Amino acid sequence: MKKLNELQAGNVGKVQSIGGDVHFQSRITSIGLTPGSIVEIVQNKRKRPLLIYSRDSLIAINRKDAELIEMKGN
Repeated sequence: MKKLNELQAGNVGKVQSIGGDVHFQSRITSIGLTPGSIVEIVQNKRKRPLLIYSRDSLIAINRKDAELIEMKGN
């Protein structure tokens, strides 16, 4: 398993687990990222937020938060 911030642009994976505190988990699940959801990495450039596509939405996630999301590659 890899962390979300370790995937390259064009990779597709499934959210395996979400770490962090309860506030972070609530915030990230409210935007549709839940365990089992499919995510495509649109952009992953250093020192920039990650752009991901999931559930018909383009989402920007900061790098620190992306480290808390464990992914399973397809």
